[in-house]
Amino acid sequence: MSAAVAAAVRERVRRAAGNRCGYCLSRQEYVLGLLEVEHTIPRGRGGTGDEANLWLACSLCNVYKGVQTDAVDPRTGRRAKLFNPRTQAWARHFRWDDGGVLIAGRTAAGRATVVALQLNNPVPVAVRRNWIRAGWHPPRQRWAIR
Repeated sequence: MSAAVAAAVRERVRRAAGNRCGYCLSRQEYVLGLLEVEHTIPRGRGGTGDEANLWLACSLCNVYKGVQTDAVDPRTGRRAKLFNPRTQAWARHFRWDDGGVLIAGRTAAGRATVVALQLNNPVPVAVRRNWIRAGWHPPRQRWAIR
C-alpha cells in the first residue's frame, strides 16, 4: 500500500472493491496482512495515483503483477491486456473451476491474467481448498459475480 495514497482514498477504494482482491477475490478477513491499494496501470508504466487507477489486491497478486500490463494468452499465443478490476467485471473474464479451487480465464484478458499473476499457483489453490471446506468460498456476493 502506498503511503502517498490518502487515507480517505484508500477507504473509498476498499469500499468500492468490497474489501476483496480484485484479481483472486480473496476477502480481507481471510488473508494475512492488509489488502494493498495497487495501481491498475503501474506507475512504472505511466499510471497515475488518481483514484480511478487504484484498486485492491492481495500481496501475492500484487507481487506477481508487478509492472505488467499485458501477458501472453496461452490459448492464442498473442499478447493481451491484463484484466482491470476497476473497469471490468470479474465474471465476464473468469470463472471458478473444480468447485472454486481454480480460476479459469474466459477471455484473452482473463487467461493472460491467470498466467501472469499465477492465480492458480500451489499456495492459493491449497488455501482455497481449505476455504471451501470451511464454507467460505467461492464468493457468492452479487458484486463479485457481476
